[in-house]
Amino acid sequence: MNVLRLPGQLQDVQTLLRALDWHALEQDVAREATSRLVIVGPVNSGKSTLFNRLHGHKLSATSAVPGTTTGVVEHPIGPFLLVDTPGFGEVWGIDRASVAEEAIAHADLALLLLDAVAGVRQSDLDLYEHLQAQGIPIIVVLNKSDLIRRELSHVLENAERLLETRPIPISAKNGDGIVDKLVPMILSAQPGVAVAMAKALPSVREHVVNQIIRRTAWVNALIALSPVPGLDIPLLLASQTRLVLRIAAVYGHSMTVSHARELLTTMAGSLLSRYLGQQLAKLVPGLGWLVSAALSAMTTWGIGQASRRYFEADGQVRADHLRALYQRMRRLTPWRWLIRRSGDKSLSEEVQET
Repeated sequence: MNVLRLPGQLQDVQTLLRALDWHALEQDVAREATSRLVIVGPVNSGKSTLFNRLHGHKLSATSAVPGTTTGVVEHPIGPFLLVDTPGFGEVWGIDRASVAEEAIAHADLALLLLDAVAGVRQSDLDLYEHLQAQGIPIIVVLNKSDLIRRELSHVLENAERLLETRPIPISAKNGDGIVDKLVPMILSAQPGVAVAMAKALPSVREHVVNQIIRRTAWVNALIALSPVPGLDIPLLLASQTRLVLRIAAVYGHSMTVSHARELLTTMAGSLLSRYLGQQLAKLVPGLGWLVSAALSAMTTWGIGQASRRYFEADGQVRADHLRALYQRMRRLTPWRWLIRRSGDKSLSEEVQET
């Protein structure tokens, strides 16, 4: 009978690690930092107001007069290009549909912004079907929901019936539903925009970074469930390295794979020895696999949170303090944070309660 065994030497693991395409990993994170999100919708649905709310500054013209936006307004927010498009349909003889379509063609994610007061009309349905034909992820957003609080549930039900998807109710004017509903939906629909969004929008940065860490921790837990000792080590190291690269990109730090691994080593000590020790749990079938998954999630959580604090401080953290921070974050019970909904309390508030 074959007996599972750990790789006998660190060189065996290092051979596996050299087989990974680290350059592709850097390029993947770099592409993620330049994602493009498009806001599109009918005339006067509040696209410019949402655009300005997300950015925190008034960049796009707003007016109560339909058709104020006559061309595509593009403003680079760091590496993130947020696009406010004019509404579909012809107003004052201007064919805004063709202008908006050009912006949509290069999008990674589209926010279809509809007017809750007007409700979902046939033209809105036509626009939604047009977006679906483009093959990009779409989030339907119902703006001005604060103006129809009593009728909101009915409008949502009608919109869901027509579009076969439930819109996200928000108020771009006062900010209702943006951080607790819209942002999590964006990250769920297109995780690839997380780095660009967090880097571009300081108001939601901590929230998005915590989502990135949580998602990576869960992915690494699943990876560590592999019953064959040693095979998950390259994948775990690549995932944790990518996590550090993504958090660095969020805070505007240019970092290579070698620098990311150096930071990981500073935090967690001898990573390969730590990984090999973790694999011993796999020798106990069932329970051992679960223990390995839990340790992987906790380690990833600690690395992510320590990295966030490190880059928040602009890298001005001594090595011994960074190691202590990692150990402290790793010892904290992370399960509430891993499963909590995005609208719950911030990490700092929960740490104070722990």
